[in-house]
Amino acid sequence: MEDVKQIVSAINKGDIKPIYFLMGEEAYYIDKISDFIENNVLDESEKGFNQMVLYGRDVTIDEIESNAKRYPMMAERQVVIVKEAQDLSRTIEKLAQYAANPQPSTVLVLNYKYKKLDKRKALYKAIKKVGGVVFESKTMYENQVADWIRRVLAGQNYNISPKASQMLVEFLGTDLGKIDNELSKLKIVLPEGTQITPDHIEENIGISKDYNNFELRKAIGERNVVKAHRIAKYFGENPKDNPFVFTVYSLFSFFSQLLQLHGMTDRNPRSIASAIKVHPYFVTEYLDAAKNFPMKKVSYIIGVLREYDVKGKGVGANATPEGDLLKELLVKILG
Repeated sequence: MEDVKQIVSAINKGDIKPIYFLMGEEAYYIDKISDFIENNVLDESEKGFNQMVLYGRDVTIDEIESNAKRYPMMAERQVVIVKEAQDLSRTIEKLAQYAANPQPSTVLVLNYKYKKLDKRKALYKAIKKVGGVVFESKTMYENQVADWIRRVLAGQNYNISPKASQMLVEFLGTDLGKIDNELSKLKIVLPEGTQITPDHIEENIGISKDYNNFELRKAIGERNVVKAHRIAKYFGENPKDNPFVFTVYSLFSFFSQLLQLHGMTDRNPRSIASAIKVHPYFVTEYLDAAKNFPMKKVSYIIGVLREYDVKGKGVGANATPEGDLLKELLVKILG
């Protein structure tokens, strides 16, 4: 995120580079930077003749070079944006010759999603040598996304409770684009200054605040058998919204964190939060769960989860419904 701010800040100050090669697994920031350049480098009056958007599947490297070498019309510079440039991955290195001597009045932007340049090869070295930008957008780990949500909302004068942000992560995963879309929905209906709660998430996005993997983990950690089986029943009745394989993954992460916690001698809440990568708000729940599940039991459960992960993928389960698999799993965990 700091790299993105630096790129945007430099453009705002007029420090515009000849090439922006935007690559990596997380498409969200690639789109954000590309859209910012598209909307802000040229005035509206200049865009008609001097801004071009190409698509990797429709053009060749030679055509990109030809467009990039044009001179702007009645403007200081032109902008050439190549979206879905990863479709040119087999020939992308041919761009190295242009990158070594780019047209000074052209801003060439390449959106190279889900792939990366080989830093040992000529194109990467050429872009860096002429002062171009090579930006890599990396996928965030799950434990980083909740904090990203908080920071994004804080910058827009909203707050969010730890449980509400965790609900979004549990339901939407680490896809920042999807999360941003859902946050935009919330901002439409909620005034600035609002503290976003689980109720807001449930009412406006449709994620149940009571029946989700976060609540299932909490019920298991508390050894609340009735609540855990109630959630399992709901999951079994709504398998499309609550895939068994994802539930197993969520529980595996939880018990792996408990195993790590058992191995710690420093029980300071901040140390625990940092080590097992959770929000400090949830540390008490993990400490309570560790009391309910000794290390030996946790090790056994991790083995069980591995077994049921395979069953959930159809191996050795004899087409057992997901709801029944989850009930069996809970019996082994809580028994």
